[in-house]
Amino acid sequence: MSDINVGIIGLGNVGRGTLEILADNGGEIDRKVGDRLRVSAICSRSVAQSPPPEAESFPDAKRTADWREVVADPDVHVVAELVGGTTVASEIIEAAIAAGKSVVTANKELMALSGARIWQQARESGVRLAMEAAVAGGIPILTVLREGIAGDRIESLLGILNGTCNFILTEMERRGDSLEKVLKEAQDLGYAEADPTADVDGLDARSKLALLAALAFGVQVKPEDIPTQGIRAVRDVDFLYAARLDHTVRLLASAHEDESGGLTLSVRPALIPRSAILAGVSGSYNAVWARGRHGADTFYYGRGAGPTPTGVAVVSDLMSVARELAGDSPLRVSPFAYAELEARPPAPLAEEVRPYYLRFRVRDRPGIIAELSSILAAAKVSIDAVLQEPSDRHDDLPFVITLEPATRGAIDGALEAMRSLDFLVDEPLAMPFELGLEK
Repeated sequence: MSDINVGIIGLGNVGRGTLEILADNGGEIDRKVGDRLRVSAICSRSVAQSPPPEAESFPDAKRTADWREVVADPDVHVVAELVGGTTVASEIIEAAIAAGKSVVTANKELMALSGARIWQQARESGVRLAMEAAVAGGIPILTVLREGIAGDRIESLLGILNGTCNFILTEMERRGDSLEKVLKEAQDLGYAEADPTADVDGLDARSKLALLAALAFGVQVKPEDIPTQGIRAVRDVDFLYAARLDHTVRLLASAHEDESGGLTLSVRPALIPRSAILAGVSGSYNAVWARGRHGADTFYYGRGAGPTPTGVAVVSDLMSVARELAGDSPLRVSPFAYAELEARPPAPLAEEVRPYYLRFRVRDRPGIIAELSSILAAAKVSIDAVLQEPSDRHDDLPFVITLEPATRGAIDGALEAMRSLDFLVDEPLAMPFELGLEK
C-alpha cells in the first residue's frame, strides 16, 4: 500500500470538516481506496501559530501560511482548494495544475465562472479535477448527473440549493416571524454570513444552477445571464396567503429545456403545492428534483451545507482522485459530464408562461382593485382571484391577486405600469406557481 499525499489549502468550515472526516474515517478510507490517503501539508493564514483542533490529528503534516509552498511541494499529489472566492482560489488551482497536481475544490463560484476553462487546462496537463462539494454539500448530485443518470436526457431540473434561504423561509412559515428576525437568528447560528448578500439575493444558488445546467444539459452559461431574484421581498404574510392556496414558498433554482433545445433558467421564490415533495424540504436541507425523458422523476435530498456534509463530498472526491492516480487511469470523466460544453445563453424568461401570485401592500382607499385590474387587462393578463386576510392596518394593507397563466414579459410590463401608483407602500411581489410538481 503506497501513499497518496494531499495538501489542504484553507481551514474554514469546509477545510476543518474535511480534516475531521479524514482523521475519523482514515482506516476505512484507506481500505476503500487501496492506498493510504495521507495529509502531508496544511495551509492557512494562522495554522502555524494557532492551528484548529482538527489539524492536531495530523502532526506530521507540513504547516504553512503560503499556499505556494503546498503547490510546489514535490511530495504533494493532490491539492484541495478550500479557500473560496475567485481570485486567490483561481491562482491556487491554476498553479497546482501547472505543477502537475490533481485538484479537488468546493468552489461553486469559481467553477461556475471558469470551470470549463480550468478543466481544459487540467486535461491538457494530464491531471484530475473534481468538484462534487461545489453544489448541495452532502448530496452527490454532480456524480448523479455525470454518471448515475447520464444515460437519460434531462428535460427539467428543480432545486432548493441554498440552505440559509431555506432555513429562513421555513422558519418564517413555522413561526410567523419576519425575514429580518429569522436572518439574524441564522447569523447567530452560523447558517448565514455577516454579509448575507450571496445567500438572500440568490447569487449562491445562481452559481450552483450554472453548474447543474452544465452537467444536465451540456451548456456553459454565465451565472450573470441567469434571471435571479432573492427572498428579501418575501413577508410573513405571504405564507398565510400561500397556505390559503394550499401552497408554500421556497427559493427555487429551475432549469427547463423545450423540444427545440431552448433552455430556461431562473432562481426565484416560487409557490409550490403542499402535495409536492419539495414542499417538505425544511430547515437548512437542500434537494434536487430531476425529470428525465426515459427515467422519469428522481429526487435527491440531504444537508446542503455545513462542515461535515460538505467535507464528506471533498473527501469522496479525494478518494476518487486517489484511485485514479493509483491506477494511472488514462480515461477520466469530465467533471462537467460532457466532453465539451456548448456556450449557450438561456432563453429569455419573458416568454415563459406561468400562473402568478401578486402580493400588494397599499394605503387603502376606494378604487384600488379597479386600477390594478385595468393595468392587468391592458397587459392582456387575466385575474383568477383576489384574496384579502382581515387587517386593521389601512395604512399598510396586504392583499393578493392570483393570475391566470401569462408570460413573464406581460407580468413585468404590468408591474412596471404599477410602479407609479400612489397607493403602493412598496413594490408588488410577483411569484410564479411552479407547475408539474404534484406527487
